[in-house]
Amino acid sequence: MTVHIDIQEPIDYILHFASPASPIDYLKIPIQTLKVGSLGTHNLLGLAKAKKARILIASTSEIYGDPLVHPQSEDYYGNVNSIGPRGVYDEAKRFQEAITMAYHRFHGVETRIARIFNTYGPRMRLNDGRAIPAFMGQALRGEDLTVFGDGSQTRSFCYVDDLIEGIYRLLFSDFSNPVNLGNPDEISIQDFALEILKLTNSNQKICFKPLPKDDPLKRQPDIKLAKKVLNWQPKTSREEGMKMTFAFFQNVSDKQLYKIDHKDFSKHIKH
Repeated sequence: MTVHIDIQEPIDYILHFASPASPIDYLKIPIQTLKVGSLGTHNLLGLAKAKKARILIASTSEIYGDPLVHPQSEDYYGNVNSIGPRGVYDEAKRFQEAITMAYHRFHGVETRIARIFNTYGPRMRLNDGRAIPAFMGQALRGEDLTVFGDGSQTRSFCYVDDLIEGIYRLLFSDFSNPVNLGNPDEISIQDFALEILKLTNSNQKICFKPLPKDDPLKRQPDIKLAKKVLNWQPKTSREEGMKMTFAFFQNVSDKQLYKIDHKDFSKHIKH
């Protein structure tokens, strides 16, 4: 994607989801993360312009950084450390939004921007580096659950089926500005870890480790705009979604369950 894209056939829609999204990935490839958000987006916008195609950009709640406004609505500009380790992902996405809107305003390209909040579901990687696969993998291995900081930081988890419905509705809407897509059902990480222990019928404990630099303390989407312009809101409760997700993880092989490099993994887990 970081080189010119030339496709001869007609194109109606482009969905740009290319980017590592987990710290365990983007901290290993920071330059590539920046390039796919900037050069890659530029190339796809050029392709959309040439083909007169509609393009949907997958942005992120990390646009808001460690927010000073709660919950986060689309008109909040964010609180991002541009030179911190997480900046390679956050700023790539912020640039992605900026160039997308520039193509929309200057060239008239039909653009859609989805600001995606924490999403989960079956087929996540156990070494993905985020709270749900981390906790479930640890529970299945009989390990204590690792919580970073004091566990008071919050997240809001959206089941993947609900997210896909929101993306579909956004793609076929007439709305070009960014739209939050996520589940506003907020929970602290410590309370969430306790939910996982109960769900997995585990006797493990919770162990606390230092909070990574610039890790957001709050994360909750304001989805009033999505309700208004897309007639969308999540339908799957966290209890129901977690049961389906855990059922998937219970069926992964022992090889998959234990192939993680724990020393490397523990440095980069994101909650």
